[in-house]
Amino acid sequence: MANGLHAKDLALSYGDKQIIKDLNISIPEGKITVLVGSNGCGKSTLLRSLARLLKPRSGQVYLNDTNIINHSTRKVATELSILPQGPVAPESLTVLQLVKQGRYPYQSWRKQWSKQDEEIVNWALEVTQMKFFSEHPVQALSGGQRQRAWIAMTLAQDTGIILLDEPTTYLDLTHQIDILDLLYEMNVKQNRTIVMVLHDLNLACRYAHHMVAVHNQNIYAQGKPEDIVTEKMVKDVFRITCKIIPDPIFGTPMCVPFGKGNMVTQQNISI
Repeated sequence: MANGLHAKDLALSYGDKQIIKDLNISIPEGKITVLVGSNGCGKSTLLRSLARLLKPRSGQVYLNDTNIINHSTRKVATELSILPQGPVAPESLTVLQLVKQGRYPYQSWRKQWSKQDEEIVNWALEVTQMKFFSEHPVQALSGGQRQRAWIAMTLAQDTGIILLDEPTTYLDLTHQIDILDLLYEMNVKQNRTIVMVLHDLNLACRYAHHMVAVHNQNIYAQGKPEDIVTEKMVKDVFRITCKIIPDPIFGTPMCVPFGKGNMVTQQNISI
């Protein structure tokens, strides 16, 4: 088994409700992997399990050849960071205090706050355009600003593997592209392994090197977006009819869905 992040024979559930069954996945190192699928299919559950936030019912998650449950919490936190869905900050906590929490895994009685910690926190605030809001309480921010503050904290953790559950939630189009461009740049220039859950299939196709479609408690398809994003996949996974065309700028697959109420068919649309 290679280094990186893998899962074998994974089964996940909440109580008696089975969410994922007998799933095997290997996250490509140094690539951007995007999980897609309909609401409730188990994308977020799978991401939480990969980060050791959810204990498998059966099967194992491996981080660098070792079952992740055998790693210490500090060890996991210095190799893997996660932005979960809908995080909540304590009341009155400022943006700066939140982002500084990303450096806590590196602190100990022998190693106190350092110049390097300060530089990484400042970098995270700058690249997420949150420097101006450093002293603002997180709870006083707009939804989009709050999301960028949490992303800044995740980046400040400075790990080789970054997991993000819907990182573009609450962001307007400009900031969605800014954040995805930033993650793409970190992947290219710093060789970070990035795993994201995204709802926008077209943005997922544009930024993913590797895509995983989750459906029916398992993986429906995985591979390069151009290999797996087909009209059949969209119909099976998302239960909607569409036309797949090349993105006019990037050439990646672009999904044009047919609204159920539209009086159109695939036959009378020519693109």
